[in-house]
Amino acid sequence: MLTLNLFGNTVYDYLVSLGIFILTWIAIFAIKNILLIQLKKIAKKTKTTLDDKIIEYIQGVSIVFYFIWSIYVSTSFLILPKIVQTVIYYSLLLTIGYYITKLINKIVEYFFGKMENEQTKKFQESDFSQLHLMRDIVKTVIWFLTILIFLSNLGFDITTMIAGLGIGGIAIAFALQSILTDIFASFSIYFDKPFKKGDFIVVGNESGNIKKIGLKTTRMESLAGEEIIISNKMLVDSNIHNYKKMNYRRSIFSIGVDYDTPVEKLEKIPGYIKDIIDSVKKDGKHMAKTERIHFKSFGDFALMYEIMYTINSSDYNVYMDIQQDINLGIVRKFKKEKIKMAYPTQTVYIKRE
Repeated sequence: MLTLNLFGNTVYDYLVSLGIFILTWIAIFAIKNILLIQLKKIAKKTKTTLDDKIIEYIQGVSIVFYFIWSIYVSTSFLILPKIVQTVIYYSLLLTIGYYITKLINKIVEYFFGKMENEQTKKFQESDFSQLHLMRDIVKTVIWFLTILIFLSNLGFDITTMIAGLGIGGIAIAFALQSILTDIFASFSIYFDKPFKKGDFIVVGNESGNIKKIGLKTTRMESLAGEEIIISNKMLVDSNIHNYKKMNYRRSIFSIGVDYDTPVEKLEKIPGYIKDIIDSVKKDGKHMAKTERIHFKSFGDFALMYEIMYTINSSDYNVYMDIQQDINLGIVRKFKKEKIKMAYPTQTVYIKRE
């Protein structure tokens, strides 16, 4: 019975092959468990979570992997038709390529996830559209290379295929030139970070708070409330004023007093204004500091003073609150000291005949 020949192999050969199949299955399962035990020991000693991801991945390897490996090893002891041997070989090759590629992509996801977490710590509100696109591009390229390697092993001439894809890629790039320019500009914005979500910026004649940084456009909300959509290329090519990155604000404004104001009062005005600015408070804190106050010029209708001061805040609303308090303080002080604020006047001479 054991010497009975079936398809070029005896029954004994098939039984030996079955035994090798079972032993190979057990051996692969044992190697997997030993490897997991060693990796878990290493993982306890390290702070990184990469080894934990690898352990999770190995645990998730399906029985298909064991089955194909066991079939390949066990059938190598049998005489099989060439087509069957080829199918088993390429099935093994495809399985190995699949699981190696998945492992590499898991590592890629880990590093991109780490970058995302670091950005979240630095910037509470972050948009990861560009990062996710880059991650997907890298993963796609890895899968593409795996397929090319597999096709090369099948005997296909991948050189011609790559050349054809290159020409097609150039044609697509020309057709999608404007879109690709905006996408690459979004990458530039992501890495250079001239602004982020929530920042108040001024670009040309447009200004507003950044609401979303997309792959092609960036959306802003103006002070009036409408949404402004600007292409990423235009943002990269423009001069951007980012007011959110200000540690403080510097304000310059002018006031004019009447030409009839006595010199003694003109000399005291800088001191009056300095006391008003330095005494302004917000939430119980001194927020403004005088930089300089000068009797600057003789205007058409007034004696002009120029005032410069700094605010310990980048918030525009805080700045306007402080400026309002300063203006009210000046009005009250000038009224008390009987200093007249100037206003445009014109003298008309009438010639009598």
